[in-house]
Amino acid sequence: MAEAVKRRYTRLAWVALACLVVPMFASYFFDDMFSTISYLFEDPSMTALGWDAAGYGLYTSGYSVLCVFGGLVVCGILLDKWGVRITGSIFVGMMAAGALLVLHAITAGYAPANSLRLAYVGCMFFGLGSEIAGTAVTRSIAKWFREGPMALAMGLQLAIARLGTAVALVLSPRLVVENAGHVYSLSETARPAVFGVGLMAAGLILWAIFVALDARHDKAHGAVAAASGEDAFRLSDVWKVLKSRNFWMLGLLCVLFYSSIVAFKKFAGAILIPRFGIPAATAGWMVSMLPFSTVIFAPLFGLLVDKRGKGTRWMILGSVLALIAHLLLAFAPEGVPFYGYLSMVFLGFGYSLVPAALWPSVPKIVPDKVLGTTYSLIYWVQNLGLLSFKWLAGIILGASAAGAVSGPVRVELMFVGLCIAAVVIALLFSRISRRNPGLRLDAPAGK
Repeated sequence: MAEAVKRRYTRLAWVALACLVVPMFASYFFDDMFSTISYLFEDPSMTALGWDAAGYGLYTSGYSVLCVFGGLVVCGILLDKWGVRITGSIFVGMMAAGALLVLHAITAGYAPANSLRLAYVGCMFFGLGSEIAGTAVTRSIAKWFREGPMALAMGLQLAIARLGTAVALVLSPRLVVENAGHVYSLSETARPAVFGVGLMAAGLILWAIFVALDARHDKAHGAVAAASGEDAFRLSDVWKVLKSRNFWMLGLLCVLFYSSIVAFKKFAGAILIPRFGIPAATAGWMVSMLPFSTVIFAPLFGLLVDKRGKGTRWMILGSVLALIAHLLLAFAPEGVPFYGYLSMVFLGFGYSLVPAALWPSVPKIVPDKVLGTTYSLIYWVQNLGLLSFKWLAGIILGASAAGAVSGPVRVELMFVGLCIAAVVIALLFSRISRRNPGLRLDAPAGK
């Protein structure tokens, strides 16, 4: 009887995971919908929207504003106080509402400054909603797979989410076809956003199904909505997390590593096209190797972490691979696409290795009652870096003449510096793991 209940629970866990990945797929698509067509914003006269590269950089940085200025921390606390069903529903809804506001801003025919302002606000709400929704998803996976293949489940979630990025990178240049000398209308520019909002609608439906499943699961297992006594969440627990050296190590590795990749993706077209002399569609396929590789390798590396352990060593290897990739992007010969593809191979492996080991490490360094808060604090540190480095990348590229190689090279030097720092932090964290075997950071799952 117990075995039958366990099998049923396992099946329900995978169904719950299937529902959780769809909102994240939609979020990743919408976030990266302009990445491979970012060349449109190098010259304001190319679109009826009238944004320039600095304006586009400002728009993308809006994703992190509310996250950085307290939103993530406060909402992470709410996640631990109210649970994933209530808090997650609020912020999945905010994510969809922010996307709708961005779509309205770029289709309503406002003056460029006004449309940029409104889209910036929409991106702010979309960003906070996405980050808290992602935290709720990660916390839910940690709950449903606590005694099972957690790294594999997180790897699968990451893979499907990044498939959203891959679809955006490949589909956007086909929705907005490159045409020299053409002025792109508002409706043409907004096509990726229209598709993204449709995905958001599907995500809302699947999230509602997950909420019903999770409530049924808690009822069946006698769970209560709020903990009590010694296990109750207290505001003082936030201070304990902030005093943790392990938290800061993971947070710093997260911000350095992700900034070197996420900020790069935002300007992939503006970097790869002049560096390797390729058209926008080819650049789309080139950079899509990043998310496509994680679709395959993130679950495999997650399974490897579950079975073999050694998570901190995979973090080091992934950071080194990202460093090699950005060195190639900065210093490889111009006009040779092979080096662009090779760099994406290295970056794709790194983009799979580090998260597969990093995110399952978080439940090992903090108790369950502050898991949502801890994930949110790490995302807060991450978004502080993303806001800064995306904005800085736009400034660097905007200060260069259109098509000049100097701007992309200078941006890549910034990413090289981030990767060097990530390697150092990963080495330090591995030393902490060796000196504190009780944390079981490098232990296989269930052992």
